[in-house]
Amino acid sequence: MSSEQKKPAESLVQELLAERRELKVLLERARMDLAEAQQGASGPNPRLKEMEGEIERLRHQLANARAEANVLRDERDELRGGIEKALDLFAQE
Repeated sequence: MSSEQKKPAESLVQELLAERRELKVLLERARMDLAEAQQGASGPNPRLKEMEGEIERLRHQLANARAEANVLRDERDELRGGIEKALDLFAQE
């Protein structure tokens, strides 16, 4: 498989992995903010629901990014297998 054929799928996978890392950082920050708010609050923090919603949204977004990366990885592997098979057929001729 030529490097030009690998680049689009691998580039997209790399972008998704970078986005995943960024989302993990944001999720951890939200968790820290939530823990800090829970410890220092004398009453319910008005931002608590907002932060919990944000955490849930980030979890969902991370799960979607993981699923998409897996699909892209599978597609890349299928394409690679097809190309290798085609190259084998050409080599036999």
